[in-house]
Amino acid sequence: MSDSRLSVVCWSRIIGLLLCLGLLHGCSAIKLGYNNAPDLIYWWLDGYADLTEVQSLKARDDLARLQQWHRTTELPKIVELLQTAQHLAPGNTSEEKVCGLFADVRMRFDAAMTQAEPAAVTLAMGLSTAQLSRIETKFLKTNAEWRDDWMAGSLAKLQAKRLKTAIERSEEFYGSLEDHQVSVLRDFIARSDFDPQVSYAERLRRQQDLVRTLRQVSALSGDVRPGVPQATAALRAYLNRSVNSPNPAYRTYLEKEIADNCKALALLHNSTTPAQRERAVRRLAAYERDARELSAQR
Repeated sequence: MSDSRLSVVCWSRIIGLLLCLGLLHGCSAIKLGYNNAPDLIYWWLDGYADLTEVQSLKARDDLARLQQWHRTTELPKIVELLQTAQHLAPGNTSEEKVCGLFADVRMRFDAAMTQAEPAAVTLAMGLSTAQLSRIETKFLKTNAEWRDDWMAGSLAKLQAKRLKTAIERSEEFYGSLEDHQVSVLRDFIARSDFDPQVSYAERLRRQQDLVRTLRQVSALSGDVRPGVPQATAALRAYLNRSVNSPNPAYRTYLEKEIADNCKALALLHNSTTPAQRERAVRRLAAYERDARELSAQR
């Protein structure tokens, strides 16, 4: 996963986070992706930890229950957020409104994380030394890929890549961007304080923190009754450190990145034409229909 900043993208990325717990972007196959989310998450977990048969059965069962809870409890709340976004999309917006929507999205994500906590504790307490070593090895591989994506090449190359991604995601939502709208994104990226070195250092800190926490939690597996509350507290503390970095310099950096991204997204939206905003409303309405239909499935 990349750094935790709010990227300069379109509303569809925000809605993708809403609908698929941050795992999928908004797209025509979103219902298929949502319905297959337990399998996708399972394979992601297995790719890191190489789960045993017993762990696999438990994880699949827990993920199925989590999805059912999300269908019945969270999707109706997501429908409400989508309706709010539809009301906002036809008019101009502001940095404060965009960041407010992002905060609402984070609340829904946090609710899902809280619901998943007992299953996460059970899985973490059952990890073996070999599995923890595999996780560390997997981190080495993903870190190399991250460096290739964000730290290789010149600043101009990185900015061009970010611009291309931002344009593609924005056009999924608004349709083709006009030259002055592309300039909004280009100017933002040129002025952005985004620093891959800073983000990478925080990425490493989180990974090292996670491995230490998992080792601490797995050591509690021998004494389940007192171990569970201790493991829960340890994982909850780790998650808090992931969201609120213990590094004050990084917290300041991230807060500015989020504010700058909210401002840039507002500027982009405010530069769109009535036809582009109408397309945005239709896309939001389609997401709302998808959310309602997914919630009705059992």
